[in-house]
Amino acid sequence: MKDRIVPTAPIERLIRAAGAHRVSATASDVLAKHLEEYGIELASRANSLALHAKRTTVKGEDIEEALRQMKR
Repeated sequence: MKDRIVPTAPIERLIRAAGAHRVSATASDVLAKHLEEYGIELASRANSLALHAKRTTVKGEDIEEALRQMKR
């Protein structure tokens, strides 16, 4: 499938950490796709918050606030 930002090996480890004994390549790829989409949306919102605060640096607090906003 398409090149991912996040390699599939750490994604497979996440799935195993959740209790899976075996993980297909498709499962890792699909989870990577969704995590990247969510992460990009979260980072984009955090960047907007930083820009609104007249900063070019995204801080942890921007990520936390963007996450709170996305949960609403």
